Amino acid sequence: MNKLVVRCTAGRNVILDGPGTLKIVNDGVTIAQAIELPDAIENAGAMLIQEVAKKTNDLAGDGTTTAIILAREMLRFGLSAIASGANPVALKRGMEKTVQALVRVLKIKSKPVNGREDIKAVASISAGNDDFVGNLIADAIAKIGRDGIISIESSSSFETTIIFEEGMKIDKGYMSPKFITNPDQSTIVFDNARVLVTDQKITSIREIVPLLEKTTQLGVPLLIIAEDIKHEVLATLVLNKSRGITNAAAIKCPGFHEGKKAILQDIALMTGADFLAGELGFSLEDATSDQLGVAQKITITSNSTTFVADPTTKAELRARIAQLKKDVAETDNSYLSRKLSERIAKLSGGVAVIKVGAHTEVELEERKLRIEDAKNSTFAAMDEGIAPGGGATYVHLTKYIPEIKNSIEDPEERIGADIIGKALLVPASTIANNAGVDGSAVVEKLLACEWEIGYNAMTNKYENLMDAGVIDPCRVSRCALQNAASIAGVLLLTQAVLVEKVKQPKPTVPLLPGISP
Repeated sequence: MNKLVVRCTAGRNVILDGPGTLKIVNDGVTIAQAIELPDAIENAGAMLIQEVAKKTNDLAGDGTTTAIILAREMLRFGLSAIASGANPVALKRGMEKTVQALVRVLKIKSKPVNGREDIKAVASISAGNDDFVGNLIADAIAKIGRDGIISIESSSSFETTIIFEEGMKIDKGYMSPKFITNPDQSTIVFDNARVLVTDQKITSIREIVPLLEKTTQLGVPLLIIAEDIKHEVLATLVLNKSRGITNAAAIKCPGFHEGKKAILQDIALMTGADFLAGELGFSLEDATSDQLGVAQKITITSNSTTFVADPTTKAELRARIAQLKKDVAETDNSYLSRKLSERIAKLSGGVAVIKVGAHTEVELEERKLRIEDAKNSTFAAMDEGIAPGGGATYVHLTKYIPEIKNSIEDPEERIGADIIGKALLVPASTIANNAGVDGSAVVEKLLACEWEIGYNAMTNKYENLMDAGVIDPCRVSRCALQNAASIAGVLLLTQAVLVEKVKQPKPTVPLLPGISP
């Protein structure tokens, strides 16, 4: 942990020598995961640091460098206290109580994100003071809204652009190109379409004849979403389409297992359809036109389908989105949280794809990492608010340590509070040192300043960082602090390390007597 190359990314870059290529990165978690030390015990420490960075990245999407710096300092000060005779269990309890109290202060002090300028400032800072990236993220959020989703992909050109996708998009395309209505673009476009949603396999045309007849009478197209459609049924649909008798198309159910069921439920909700689930005993032959959904517009390509909701389903959509947001807030599973967020974005109809361009592969990877950090920080800021950046928030939080210590009875637990307080000064000091300024002098001056005042490394000034746009998402600051304290506390209670014995590699050729290998 003492071999902290990560700390220089608080303002600077690091070059990684990867397999076949170099990477220039400013991202703590990427650097931490690239570290593997030859000494088994030292490598165990590196793996724990990787865990701090990974967990912070999963929960907040940024702040990994800060989390690593804090963990290292908490451990250093903690080991020093233990060497002086302090009880490690009491230290850990004191650290936990202090972090809990500081998180409460942080929540009270946080300010909500208000408008485009705040969004731009958060994104710019997270991307290494890159205003272009800040404007990029701000433009995307302005279009897709707070519930939207931003996807980052490589561009085939040198330019970085944004593509906006309207509606709910799923990764399934038409089952036959003979359903195409727009040959120039190889797409099917339906307006005011009816939608059949089922997880059953359609094995006979008789099962859907009543629905085909009704939609033909109404003069509206029909999209069939099913687990599968027997070849003979599909051929009949294509034949009737080519003769102008019916206007229908078919796609297979998207997703897998429980994910498939959730997506079908979302499609049914968005279109106002009944989800004709086989496990619930629904029969396709008994289905009526009242159980079909309605979509204002449906666009189908060879590999995707996009639904634009009919205005009549907006109220139900808002209710489902609110429930999914509640589910996100209540889960600790990062994978589940990400999947729920994707569903929210799809139901909200907001997807922005940032196509990242660059002149070299090295530049492309570095730029994509910066934009990813900026995106994550922005959504974190919109969720939990913002606070002064540049490490200033942590410095100002140390002013609450004396009050917290007064509420702790055990004198050894109070030492744990001091450990947190000392560690919180280091991020601001590190940023200043990396900018070529005396970090300890910066920290000393900040301790005499008000909450929103901090050191701006870009302008070499002490100023109101909120007004200057040097801000951090509170979620990032909170997660970095909590995760660092968690891993440091565990390590302070660790007595021994067990590692696998390194086996000597066998010689590739047989050894001959008297001849050294």
